[in-house]
Amino acid sequence: MVTTRRVTFKLYPKKSAENKLHYARKGHCDLYNAALSHRKTQYKQFGNSVNYFDQQNSLPEFKEGLPEYKEFGSHTLQATLKRVDFGFQRFFKGLGKYPRFKARRRYRGWTYPDQAGWKVHSDGKNGYLELKDLGLTIQMRGQARTWGTPNTCTIFWDGKNWYASITVQCEPTRDTGFGAIGLDFGCKVAVATSNGEFIEAPKSQAKAQEKVNQLSKNLRRKRRPEKGKVKASRRWKKHQKQISGT
Repeated sequence: MVTTRRVTFKLYPKKSAENKLHYARKGHCDLYNAALSHRKTQYKQFGNSVNYFDQQNSLPEFKEGLPEYKEFGSHTLQATLKRVDFGFQRFFKGLGKYPRFKARRRYRGWTYPDQAGWKVHSDGKNGYLELKDLGLTIQMRGQARTWGTPNTCTIFWDGKNWYASITVQCEPTRDTGFGAIGLDFGCKVAVATSNGEFIEAPKSQAKAQEKVNQLSKNLRRKRRPEKGKVKASRRWKKHQKQISGT
């Protein structure tokens, strides 16, 4: 059965390529804020409701006024506008708060919603990522459990490293043996097998989450812009990454 899986690779760009990635991230952040401001202004001053298609159709005019956006892929710009529209749709359905402007340092990245503008050179383990609109070819490392046909690609920055999150269409397979075994799930021991093996419940995840909760409490107690606030934020982010596995 064909399904969609997401695989995340860590990118290793050179200095010049990293500067170009930050430049693109800034451009998409400014577009996001401009689209949000456009919606708010049109509604407050003129009572007009602006939707995704209105802003998508105005992209050519927008790129004429700001020539630096001509080098960005049109589909990536449309995906950024779609992100704004998605935020408003969640707000109107009561599933989220009203969309807010994004600071550049907090804006993570952008998306290639289809196969246009990028290409991955990999068989599922390591390889290279080609971003055609930016003229970049970047080394990447990582391994997919099951590889297939790449469909979309999201480039994001976590504050320290660059990553590429790629969705692929694939048929998952898993190697298994031919034997049978009985499992008993308990309280004191997580799993007991029919051949007498006992598997304890992993406690590292719970301890790590407890540590993150404590660091989060310490972070809330700090005042901006004290140096202690910055240090507490770094400690919290470090342990949060350990839990997420990135």
